[in-house]
Amino acid sequence: MRIKKLIFLINLVVMLSLSGKAQQIQRTSYGNNPDAGHYVQAGDAKLYYEVYGSGEPIILLHGGIMGSIDEMAGFIEKLNQNYQVIAMATRGHTKSEIGTAKITYELKANDVMAVVNAVTGGSVTLLGFSDGAYTGYKVASMYPDRVKKLIAIGAGEQIPGLRKVVFDMKPEGDMWKEKLALMPEPDRIEDFWKDMESFYNTMEASKELFMSIECPVLVMAGERDLNAPLPNVINAYNMIPNSQLSIIPNTGHVVFMQNFPAVWESIAPFLND
Repeated sequence: MRIKKLIFLINLVVMLSLSGKAQQIQRTSYGNNPDAGHYVQAGDAKLYYEVYGSGEPIILLHGGIMGSIDEMAGFIEKLNQNYQVIAMATRGHTKSEIGTAKITYELKANDVMAVVNAVTGGSVTLLGFSDGAYTGYKVASMYPDRVKKLIAIGAGEQIPGLRKVVFDMKPEGDMWKEKLALMPEPDRIEDFWKDMESFYNTMEASKELFMSIECPVLVMAGERDLNAPLPNVINAYNMIPNSQLSIIPNTGHVVFMQNFPAVWESIAPFLND
C-alpha cells in the first residue's frame, strides 16, 4: 500500500511540474482570464468556467487535487479553432467553490450539466482527464441525450481496494501560493483533500457504469500510467459498447503533457469521424 501511495503522489508532483512549464510558455492566463471567465451556481457551490472559440461545444474537465484549467492549455489552443471550448474548474479547484454536499460522481456530473446549461441547451462533446474522465463517464451515463462523444484520458476500471490514496501533503511553495490566491475558500483546502481522499478510496467505476454509456468513447492512457494501469484501462474499453482505444507508448498518467502530438493524433480523427 505504501508503494501505491508513493506512486500516486509522484504522479501528482509530475503533473504540477509540467503544468508549471505549460504556464511559462502560454500567453493566455487560462484559469484566470477575466475576458473569458464566467460563474454559474450549481446547487451549493458557485463554479467557474471559461469559454473560447465558436462552433460545436466541447467541455474540458481537468484532473483532481492539483488539476486546473491551465493544464488543458494545449487542448484549448487546438480546439478553439473549430469548436466552442468550455473549460471548467471543478468544485474545490482554483476559482470554484467547494460547497458542503458530499462528494459523489453524481454531484460532479450535475455540476458539469449546470455549466453546460449555462452555455448551451444542446448536446456537447466531453474531454476529461483522470478525475475529469471519471466525471465524463458519469455525465455520459446520466445524460445520454446531452453527450455526443466522450474522450476519457487516464481513467480505467476502478473498484474499492484496487488502490490506496493518501494525501499527506501541504499546499506549500510558490505554485501553490498562486493557486490558493485564486481560491474563494483557501482555508478549507486540506479538509477538502481529506474528503477527496475518502471519496477516491471508495469510488467505483465498473461494468454497470461502463455498459450504460451510449455515446462513442475514446479511452486513452499512457502505456506506463501508474494511476490508471493498462489492464484497468483495457477493461473499461472492453465494457463500453461503442469505444475506441488509444495507448500512447512510453508515457505516464499525464500523457497529454508528455506527448501532446501523439495524443492529438488520436483525438483529431475521433472528433472528425
